[in-house]
Amino acid sequence: MFVYNTMSRKKEGIRALKDKRLGFYACGPTVYFYAHIGNMRTYVTEDLLRRALAHEGYVVRHVMNITDVGHNVGDGDVGEDKVRAEARREHRGISEMIDFYTGKFLEEEALLGIQRPDVMCRASEHIGAMISLIEKLDGKGYLYRTSSGMYFDTSKFKDYGRLLGSSFEKMSKELKAGARVERPAGLRNITDFAVWRFAEPNEKELVWDTGYGRGFPGWHIECSAMSMEYLGETIDIHAGGTDHIPIHHTNEIAQSEAATGKRFVRYWVHGAFMTIGDRKMSKSLRNVYTVEDLVKRGYLPLSFRYMCLTVHYRNMMNFTFDGLEHAQRSLKSLYAFISRISAIEGVGHVDQELIDKAEALRKEFFECIGDDLGTPTALSKMHGLMNLVRGVKLNGSESRRILDIMLDLDSVLGLEFNMHLSSALQKEAKELIGKREDARRRKDFRTSDEIRSRLRDEFRITLEDTEEGTVWYTSTD
Repeated sequence: MFVYNTMSRKKEGIRALKDKRLGFYACGPTVYFYAHIGNMRTYVTEDLLRRALAHEGYVVRHVMNITDVGHNVGDGDVGEDKVRAEARREHRGISEMIDFYTGKFLEEEALLGIQRPDVMCRASEHIGAMISLIEKLDGKGYLYRTSSGMYFDTSKFKDYGRLLGSSFEKMSKELKAGARVERPAGLRNITDFAVWRFAEPNEKELVWDTGYGRGFPGWHIECSAMSMEYLGETIDIHAGGTDHIPIHHTNEIAQSEAATGKRFVRYWVHGAFMTIGDRKMSKSLRNVYTVEDLVKRGYLPLSFRYMCLTVHYRNMMNFTFDGLEHAQRSLKSLYAFISRISAIEGVGHVDQELIDKAEALRKEFFECIGDDLGTPTALSKMHGLMNLVRGVKLNGSESRRILDIMLDLDSVLGLEFNMHLSSALQKEAKELIGKREDARRRKDFRTSDEIRSRLRDEFRITLEDTEEGTVWYTSTD
């Protein structure tokens, strides 16, 4: 399997160091507000990567952090912690707010079919690991103290900026010329960053008394400390959005490799931004949507996941409701196809030529996935499989072979085809759907509508008629 490694700027074959076991770290949310659909696109990509690796036989240990302290309003180590600032604005306790937005994040991930990481670690629960890492850096002479905190001297790390294809000297010059955001007083270099910030006297929550003073960690030190605690000093895969490349991930590399003297990450995987109607997604522009917002507008959450899969993860994705509508129609057509072929029973002679063509499409699908998660072309292979059997009168033996292939494809796509198998329906609901199909063929639309209403009211099943057939799904209202 090949992925594009941001560090080498080329596709590289993934090789586990031992027994096909891979450590996979992903930057999680800062829980001061709802995660919007641009954020969720990144998590869909990471879930896709994890599923694809598992399909190839890798044993993946997936770790994601929850940032509940240390992420400042800006990237310049000045201003308030985002979590504290939002808690004050909302007039609620910090712990209460952290729990609320963490819960919302997990709910929306589940709606998108995103598998829960093996480890979800809160920054506030790993202060000891961060202090240990800070002590290593201090002992090696990489840190210095200012009036606002302990800072990493980026001039002492010779490869600073290489993830960005740059250098310490070049980055310093460009940042000075670009009049970067305000920086704290006393910095030796414009690229230096805080590993520990001193707390103000009035700050009571999420502050700790340490040998470096009363305060809280810098954002970057958190990911280094937690990834090392759960995955070791060298991790296989580190994922995140492209916005993390110039500062957050660049600083993670510097402090991690300075502390250990080892390579920090073997494969860096970054997903591109999402725009809304070709405009940047921003709270200030009031064009931010959550998964819950999409559901309230009548969309299936997995329609958004399908939409994400139609664009390669390294390409900019422009979100429009017309695009989401098209994705939803395609998804419902897939569900109708799954429902129809899974209802075919009995046995019969297998058309081996048909099955061979289907198996060839399965192979091509996974070749596309294995080529840097090429989901757009992989989806075309899946729809090619549907077209292959469209109009063919399948028997039970053939339908089971086709269904096996479709479920295999979905083990990576994560569109929950298994929820739309005929066998997933209760017996009575299945019989009602069959009776409704008979009524529609007889053009008895009154009976058809009555059955539709009964399915909705008694079984919370919504029916929709598509070109592929009737699709059913559990109602969200």
